[in-house]
Amino acid sequence: MIHLELTKEEKELLIDVLENDLSDLRMEITDTDSLDFREILKKQKEVLKKVLETLQQAREK
Repeated sequence: MIHLELTKEEKELLIDVLENDLSDLRMEITDTDSLDFREILKKQKEVLKKVLETLQQAREK
């Protein structure tokens, strides 16, 4: 596990970027014809969601 120190500004920016990327990823998953690629994107989405949730919880502290 990696421990990463972020300033409040860095944390907020990373949250914004992840939220935007997740939104784009949802659209790409919907538009993808390849089932294999769709599964890869879904796995990426789950990882990004976990990172985002962790950052959002840290925001509240």
